[in-house]
Amino acid sequence: SDPVHFQSGSVMTTAPSPAASQAASSRGGRKVIITCAITGSIHTPSMSPYLPVTAEQIATAAIEAADAGAAIVHLHARDPKDGRPDQSPARFEPFLKAIHARSNVVINITTGGAATMTVDERLQPCAVFKPEVASLNMGSMNFGLYPMLARYKTFQHDWERPYLEGSDERIFKNTFRDIEKILRTCADNGTRFEIECYDIGHLYTLAHFVDRGLVKPPFFVQSVFGILGGIGPHPEDVSHMRRTADRLFGNSYLWSVLGAGKSQMAIAAQSLTLGGNVRVGLEDSLWVGPGQLALKNAEQVTVARKLIEGLGLSVASPDDARQMLQLKGKSAVAI
Repeated sequence: SDPVHFQSGSVMTTAPSPAASQAASSRGGRKVIITCAITGSIHTPSMSPYLPVTAEQIATAAIEAADAGAAIVHLHARDPKDGRPDQSPARFEPFLKAIHARSNVVINITTGGAATMTVDERLQPCAVFKPEVASLNMGSMNFGLYPMLARYKTFQHDWERPYLEGSDERIFKNTFRDIEKILRTCADNGTRFEIECYDIGHLYTLAHFVDRGLVKPPFFVQSVFGILGGIGPHPEDVSHMRRTADRLFGNSYLWSVLGAGKSQMAIAAQSLTLGGNVRVGLEDSLWVGPGQLALKNAEQVTVARKLIEGLGLSVASPDDARQMLQLKGKSAVAI
């Protein structure tokens, strides 16, 4: 079907894809995509003994999350010796192969990596493995992790404290040029995007790239709430993000949310009432309840699944997600 046409950030005419229209138009009994972000680069190993670090731990966590109901797993890699974020393809390959061989789940590889990395470093795994989905942060931003120092006094590894402390002057860099480079590299491989929007301006940046023809519908917009430097986790913030995306993209996008830390499940619940999808996982929150560390990613997926089914909705399978997002299919990746 024809793409949506944009002019100055507004939809002029819409001709949404059938999959996007089907997913967006039916609120009652609709299928909800659960994404699970397995380990990320925000939390450090000293914060939880359950944070996956090694390739085996990451693969096991991803497969368990899929078995619990996640249609998509969002993946970062770490150095198995000390848990430091590591974006080298060699760190990704072992767990990607294991997940690909043992599960039908949709693999989503980060291009965010960590704020300490260059765009070329962050792009390597997607360029090599050509996944069905890649994440894409829609702008440069302050990314403050240093408030976590007040909660954690001792650290196992010498990199952890400086990594958190340095975030008070560290910028996650994704310029327009960086975004275009990621879009073109991944699009050439048929990879589609989990488009991470940490503030309202990121939606307008997405509209800019749609207007230039570099992003095609259906867009998978992942709104991120509660990161210091981005939009907050208040219910009005969530509603404002949804309203703005609706105005800009009409029926040509699927919306999902992630809430950082204690806001994770509250924001997930609000998304479900607003017709959206959800992301959970230890990248976004280490907890499964007040004062209770999650023992595994699958626990959070199970909580999200109960929310979904409690509202009379259905959990999307990986193949449902492939249809809804018009993905190229598991057989077309280079894993």
